Amino acid sequence: MSKNIKKIAVMTSGGDSPGMNAAIRSVVRTCAFHNIECVGIYRGYQGLIDGDFVEMTARSVSNIINKGGTILKSARCKLFRTPEGRNVAHKNLLKEGVEALIVIGGDGSFTGAMIFNQEYGYPVIGIPGTIDNDIYGTKYTLGYDTALNTVVDVIDKIRDTASSHNRLFFVEVMGRDAGHLALNAGVGAGAEEILIPEENLGLERLLESLERSRKSGKTSSIVVVAEGHKTGENVFGLAEYVEKNLPNYDIRVSVLGHLQRGGAPSCFDRVLASRMGVKAVESILEGKSNYMVGINNDTIVLTPLDQAIKGKSEIDADLLRVSDIMTI
Repeated sequence: MSKNIKKIAVMTSGGDSPGMNAAIRSVVRTCAFHNIECVGIYRGYQGLIDGDFVEMTARSVSNIINKGGTILKSARCKLFRTPEGRNVAHKNLLKEGVEALIVIGGDGSFTGAMIFNQEYGYPVIGIPGTIDNDIYGTKYTLGYDTALNTVVDVIDKIRDTASSHNRLFFVEVMGRDAGHLALNAGVGAGAEEILIPEENLGLERLLESLERSRKSGKTSSIVVVAEGHKTGENVFGLAEYVEKNLPNYDIRVSVLGHLQRGGAPSCFDRVLASRMGVKAVESILEGKSNYMVGINNDTIVLTPLDQAIKGKSEIDADLLRVSDIMTI
């Protein structure tokens, strides 16, 4: 390990996700283990520009591994998108004596880190934190497993009332550009149909599937809809269309919204965050920069930030086939 780096900063940026606090804890305690100073930056890039820094020690991150959200807060920052804003951020880091930056967030946050590195040669490492699981270079992102379990738990509860009243529920989950959450939750909760951005089911096929389910004896149904699905209608429009064409169904819509982001992280996310935090700090100490930490085949790996940003996470084609078989 290189001992040239003496002070590292960590921040969370973009949408919060369960496991971010566990990752902060891991970064801070890995720094302490290697006798490196660590500072936290409040409110992401906005705090970087405002100079909102706080010293962090092993004890300052006690009892946060089980908490959702992020103790360092998060914020959108338009000013960091400008050269002037990034210049102020760079001066603040130099003034504080910080020599490297760890950014926990999604592709937007990584884009900012990559540009910052290109302009100033400043060492940066990214840790992927987003419930959408849509970052290239990692099988899982922090928060995805927790959100998935939250969604399945909620759908299980919705199915209870759907069965009691012989209803069809459209359940919208997050996933503007990727359907990982909808697909896995749909299979896990036994949904009759799953609508995702990667596949256009088509309105007619949706009607045929629901009518087939009704004729086969199903008295209630669940359709899981990713918010970025390509079927052609928003979730309320879908409900209206089906209600008009299949009047035998009593239809309801449930938009899960931000409850998917909250809650205590699962054990999987806590362990993953701990592993990623250690890898991020030790990669910096080894002289590496402009990488994202990820996990593939249960091994912690590094992916260049530009590939993580530009690459596309692939939907599991085999799981799509499984979902088709399960809807019979």
